[in-house]
Amino acid sequence: MIVTVTLNPAIDRTVSVDRLAFEDRGYILSRAESAGGRGVNASLALHAWGAPTLAIVPTGGESGQKFEQLISGFGFPCELVPISESIRTNFIVTDLQGLTVKMNERGPALSDEELDRFESAVRGRLWGASWMLLCGSLPPGVPGTFHRRLIRIAHELGVKTLLDTDGEGLQDGLLEKPAVVTPNLREASHLLNKSLITKLHLRNAAQRILRMGAESMVLSMGSRGAIAAAGDRIAEFTPPRVDAVCAIGAGDVLNAAFTWAMTQTGDFFDAVRWGVAAGTASARLPGLKFASYEQTREVYERVEVR
Repeated sequence: MIVTVTLNPAIDRTVSVDRLAFEDRGYILSRAESAGGRGVNASLALHAWGAPTLAIVPTGGESGQKFEQLISGFGFPCELVPISESIRTNFIVTDLQGLTVKMNERGPALSDEELDRFESAVRGRLWGASWMLLCGSLPPGVPGTFHRRLIRIAHELGVKTLLDTDGEGLQDGLLEKPAVVTPNLREASHLLNKSLITKLHLRNAAQRILRMGAESMVLSMGSRGAIAAAGDRIAEFTPPRVDAVCAIGAGDVLNAAFTWAMTQTGDFFDAVRWGVAAGTASARLPGLKFASYEQTREVYERVEVR
C-alpha cells in the first residue's frame, strides 16, 4: 500500500480555451471539476497503474461535501478527516499551446484538535504501508513542524517517506530525514535562497539538499527533466522533446511513477527515469489527465540518463 497525505486538498476547476492572449479574447472549449491536491493526484495516477493506494485528506464545509462526491468516483479508498472550515477551490485556465494560468486559494485554518485528529488518522493508516507520500502546501497557520511529526510516525512504523512540499514544510521536514525529497526548481531556489540557472548550480543544489537531511533527492526541472542524487552519485535525466499540452500535475505523476517503480525494483535511479517519463508523457495530454503505463513506457525508453 502507498499512502498519500494531502493537508491542503482542493476542488480544481479547469477551463480549457483555444488560446490565452493579453487584452484579447479566447474561446472556452471545455470545463471540468475534479477533487485535487498533489497527493490526491498521485493516488489517482497510482490507482490507474494498478498500485494499491490510500489518500488521507481533511475535508469540511460546502466545498468539502463537493470534494467528497468527486473523490468517491476515483475508485481508490480515502480517509476523510472532518474539519470545520471549507477546503479551498483552485482555478486553472489552460490553452491549446500549453500556456497555463493557476489561481489557488490559500486553504482553511486547522485547529490544534483537528491537527491531532489528522495525525491519529495517518498513524492508524500507515500500518503495513510501504511508502507515505507527503504532498502539497500547508494550510494557513499549520506549522512546518507538522510535516516532521508525520515523517517521525512513518519512521516509527518502518514506512519510507517522499516529501513534496515547499517553504517551512520543506525546510523543517528535511530535518526528519525523509527517504526522498522532490522539489521543483522554484521550491529548491527558495529553500537555498539562490538562483539555480546552470548545471553546476543544479548539481551543487542537489548536494546541499542532501546535506540538509534527505537520504536522496529529485530536483524536477519540468520539460528539462530532472537531476537526482543519492549518496555520492548524481545523475541527469533528459526526456525527449514533446508537444506539451498541459503540464499541470506532471510533478504529481512523477512522484507516483517513481514510488511505483521503487516498490517494483528498489532501484532509485531507474525509478527516477520512470518518474521523468511519466511526467513527460502526461504533459502531452489535455487538462488534468495522467499518462497510462503504456504511454509512459514509450517515453521511458527515450529518457537519456547521464
